[in-house]
Amino acid sequence: MIELKSVTKTVRSGIEDLTILSDVSLEIPEGQFVALTGASGSGKSTLLGLMAGLDAPTSGTITIDGDEITRMSEDDLAGIRSAKIGFIFQSFHLIPSLTAFENILIPMEIRGAPNAADRANELLRDVDLTDRGHHYPAELSGGEQQRVAIARAFANEPKILLADEPTGNLDSKNGRHIFDLMTDLHKRRAVTLVLVTHDHALAAEAQRQIVLRDGVVVSDESGRDAVTGMRDATRGPGDAETVRRGDTAKGDAEVVDLAT
Repeated sequence: MIELKSVTKTVRSGIEDLTILSDVSLEIPEGQFVALTGASGSGKSTLLGLMAGLDAPTSGTITIDGDEITRMSEDDLAGIRSAKIGFIFQSFHLIPSLTAFENILIPMEIRGAPNAADRANELLRDVDLTDRGHHYPAELSGGEQQRVAIARAFANEPKILLADEPTGNLDSKNGRHIFDLMTDLHKRRAVTLVLVTHDHALAAEAQRQIVLRDGVVVSDESGRDAVTGMRDATRGPGDAETVRRGDTAKGDAEVVDLAT
């Protein structure tokens, strides 16, 4: 479904080249839920943008659902994104002059989708906003705006959903609600979900966790085994030391952070 081969991304910084991603190779199968984690500046959002065709790698290739997008024209990339990829941004990116209903409707109208209005109303129901469809973004809370953004991302029934810190601007309650809506839609609509997050609790619920550090994949694990590896991999030199101390009543080792 998503395949990256030896992907490197460098940008010019003053008189030097800054490497954001270095020789990243990944395969994400259809329907998998993957969490991308790592410290700020590790390359997570850059990697997600490359998967979406919003940017191009300096070297390497990226294939999306059988289409090699690395050297596609902007028009062809737009067609791939419209047909196959839904993207959820941390800062919502709703069109302020359109209502919630219209923000969801517009991607379908651009594609000429049949029964677009009916589908927009269905998606409003899916995100529990049936009675808020006529409101403009400025009249909605942050959580409501992100729910509109999720509905819009699913408008054209994409095979792939890419989410860049979708809970980052929300309180814990709304963040959890957004996460649950997103993962529920992922399961019901059988889409491939790639989530960038700093929240280890949310990442631990993914089927697979990939950790980046300084533009390099330092951990790529599936299931419950990934939790410890994810926490260890995201710790840099100077971070809190982690030790295991004894066994608890449940027979698990207790994890203690020795913060300085």
